[in-house]
Amino acid sequence: MSEENLPNSPDDKKNKPKKPWYREYAEALVVAAVLALIIRTFIFQAFKIPSGSMEDTLLIGDHLLVNKFIYGVQIPFIEGRFLTLREPERGDVIVFEFPEDRDKSYFKRRDFIKRVVGTPGDLIEVREKRVYVNNEPYVIEQEVHKEENLIPQTYSPRDFLAPVQVPEGSYFVMGDNRDRSFDSRFWGFVSESDIKGLAFIKYWSWDSEAFFPRFGRIGKTID
Repeated sequence: MSEENLPNSPDDKKNKPKKPWYREYAEALVVAAVLALIIRTFIFQAFKIPSGSMEDTLLIGDHLLVNKFIYGVQIPFIEGRFLTLREPERGDVIVFEFPEDRDKSYFKRRDFIKRVVGTPGDLIEVREKRVYVNNEPYVIEQEVHKEENLIPQTYSPRDFLAPVQVPEGSYFVMGDNRDRSFDSRFWGFVSESDIKGLAFIKYWSWDSEAFFPRFGRIGKTID
C-alpha cells in the first residue's frame, strides 16, 4: 500500500473539513453541562439561605456549598448510598429534603438546612427551651434563643418536648435560632435517605438591607 493511500496520512488531515464554529461551541457547552450535572449530583451543590432559622451561624443571604459525597454517593433511582466516608454526626449542619414534601411533585419539594442534635438511639428532650441529649444539656456556641415568653407545654413543643428516642436510620435536627426554627420538634425525624449533604463553607454573602456584600463571611467554614 502506498503512503498516499494510508487512512491517517497528513494529507487526509489537511483535507478533512473543519467543524463549523457553532458546532464546536455546542459540543463544548454539552460537555460543560454534563460535567456540571455530575458535580452537582455527586460532589458539591450550592444553596442559598432564605430564612433566619440558623442565625447566627447562617444569615439570610448567605450562599454555601454542600458536600454531597461525605455521607455516601446517592445514585438516582437506586436505593442506598455508596462509598460512604462517615455517617452524620451530632453538630453537623446538614441540608435535607423536607420530610413532609415527600409525596409532592419533584418541583414542589423544599430543601431545609438544620443542625444534627440527635443521632440514632439518642434520647432527646426539651425543657424550658433547653435541649437535653441522653439526659445531658446540649449547648452549642452558635445557638440563639430568648428566655422571655415561654409557651406552656400544652400549646407548643418549641419550649417543651417530652423525651423521644431517635429511631435507627433517622436524625433529630434543630435550627440554631431556636425561636424561629421549624424543625424536628414539630414534624419529627429526618430519614438518612433524605439527607443531601454536609454544609461546609460560605462562598458568598449578601446583605439585602445594606445592599452590600458581607465580605467578612465569605470563605468562612460552617461550624
